[in-house]
Amino acid sequence: MKRVGKRSMAVLLLAALAVVGLSLYIVRLALDGRKWVSFQSNATVYTGGVLNVGTVLDRNGVVLSSVEDGTRVYADDATVRKATLHAVGDLSGNIGTGALSAFASRLAGYNFITGAYSRTGQGQNVTLSIDAALNVAAYKALAGRNGAVGVVNYKTGEILCMVSTPAFDPENVPDLSDSRYDGVYINRFLSAAYTPGSTFKLITLAAAIDNMDDLYSRVFTCNGGLTVGGDYVKCTAKHGELSIEDALAVSCNTSFAQLSLDLGADTLASYADAVGVTKSFSIDGIKTATGKFDKAAARSADLAWSGIGQYNDLVCPAAMLRYVSAIANGGLAVDMTLLHETGVTGIIPPSSERLLSRETAEKIATMMNYNVYKTYGKDNFPGLQLYAKSGTAEVGGGKAPNAWFVGYITNQDYPLAFVVVVENGGYGAHTAGAVANTVLQAAVGKK
Repeated sequence: MKRVGKRSMAVLLLAALAVVGLSLYIVRLALDGRKWVSFQSNATVYTGGVLNVGTVLDRNGVVLSSVEDGTRVYADDATVRKATLHAVGDLSGNIGTGALSAFASRLAGYNFITGAYSRTGQGQNVTLSIDAALNVAAYKALAGRNGAVGVVNYKTGEILCMVSTPAFDPENVPDLSDSRYDGVYINRFLSAAYTPGSTFKLITLAAAIDNMDDLYSRVFTCNGGLTVGGDYVKCTAKHGELSIEDALAVSCNTSFAQLSLDLGADTLASYADAVGVTKSFSIDGIKTATGKFDKAAARSADLAWSGIGQYNDLVCPAAMLRYVSAIANGGLAVDMTLLHETGVTGIIPPSSERLLSRETAEKIATMMNYNVYKTYGKDNFPGLQLYAKSGTAEVGGGKAPNAWFVGYITNQDYPLAFVVVVENGGYGAHTAGAVANTVLQAAVGKK
């Protein structure tokens, strides 16, 4: 009897271990099943390391990548292929933010019950939120210059345009060791961080609005720069006496240097963190690049420059787009997405995060619109109800500045926010502003 009892205990112990092991496997499957399917060694859905199932489409049903006779192919038009490269991905999976990598499990048709099995063996369609035609417009507007363009619907969070250059034709891959293709696998919209230049003044402005009761009655005096200790913070011109509205419109470094010194590093850093430009965030599981704001010493030239968007400041274009989207949306940043879920968008409200109070967002918006009338020229953006800020970010090394242009439009039926960065493009409003205008005109001109 004792022997039978010991055998029974052993069987029960083995059964318990089996249950525990099975439970752990089910938990791991639930947590990591999608990742397992996406391994390039999974011969069920990959051939030679290339995903052999699933079709990627743009929001209008344009086929961006599919599988024909066991071979993955891309869009028929070569310019579309280049303009959507970083949204779709390359065959080798080097562009990790592309759909072929980021959404591989969706393309494989994975679900918890059947895994990657499908009756047809063709996987599933993934419809991206991007508009291929807008991507082409942005790609052409960049005209061979390196940079990034992003456009998002700030009400729904859908990214309509995401272009990163340099790019290449994935069906006719050139010699990528050529210096023209340096960093070609990096999605500069999602995975790069740049010196923001004067676009950062929108963050310094938010801090000033919230923390300075006399901001609107204050008169700034610009004689071409500001002496801070033994250093000199140079402005672009001698602007004379300015209100805060005019200081932003002419992007006066002197005025914003003074604001930065008065606000202090702790306040500026807290606002940079609060509006998300120093953090990484997720877009459908794709992590964006982190930004940076170093706290400089009190009353130093470095502190003055940091509030102007220079010093060691770095911002990811996607994060800046999220911030200006929040300004457009009364302080709420709607979660951005690269997926166009037909039948869901507009029914289930997207998640959002409050970055600014509604009052502060509205005050910044008023000044951004004034920028257009005062400095950028409304006629340069015909038909656009534009709110914008330019940036000319010094990068050193004898190179031309990076050109930024960020903002949004309020045209009926087109709640669109945008970011443009042109590497070594020079003056922000002139270079990046022209790119933004081209893309936005294409967007509002669509029927």
